[in-house]
Amino acid sequence: MVLFQRFSSFLKSYFKRHRVTRNVAYIQGQSPEPKIREYFYYIDHQGMLFLDDARMKNFTSCFKEKKFLRFFFNQIRINSSDRYPEFPYISLCGRERNFVRCDDCPIVFTHVLKHDDEFYLAHNHADVFLKIKFEPEKIFMLPETGRVYHPAYERAGSIGLVRSKLAIEFSHQFKFEDGEGNPPTHFTFFGTTYNLKTDWYYKIKDVA
Repeated sequence: MVLFQRFSSFLKSYFKRHRVTRNVAYIQGQSPEPKIREYFYYIDHQGMLFLDDARMKNFTSCFKEKKFLRFFFNQIRINSSDRYPEFPYISLCGRERNFVRCDDCPIVFTHVLKHDDEFYLAHNHADVFLKIKFEPEKIFMLPETGRVYHPAYERAGSIGLVRSKLAIEFSHQFKFEDGEGNPPTHFTFFGTTYNLKTDWYYKIKDVA
């Protein structure tokens, strides 16, 4: 919480000097109600977090402080408010509302971690601070785009994107018994071949 408050102070001082708007009508750090502040963020398909109106979105301009990322992504959830539907997700911190849009999914898995003989997928560049248990049998590739997905937190939409670098590594271990125009049927991970389950993905998309 102290880290987030310190970061909040930085934002307030920054936006006293910079007032920027996008196609969506907002001002970073705006206060629509007494003691309420609103900020706007963007997550790219590699899982990096930026201020939404940053002109350059690359490794130099993304947020890198791992403890901040842990707090931010632990708070992220579907935006069920009536404010800024263009931003489908929100991360709340006390009286701050952090609205979030993304290229695909807010949770983006970056690499595999091993801990106590269990495998995890780390996400959004926070290393061990943000991870979810890896379920190899639930890796899913969407044939139309080639993008790869894995289950994520229900509060954040239940589906997480696998970043392209890791997805390419996984793709070498796919088997397509139904043809390459359909999702892969098998995935081999550390010598074990799994029959892939796709129903979880389609059930979530049907509900959505």
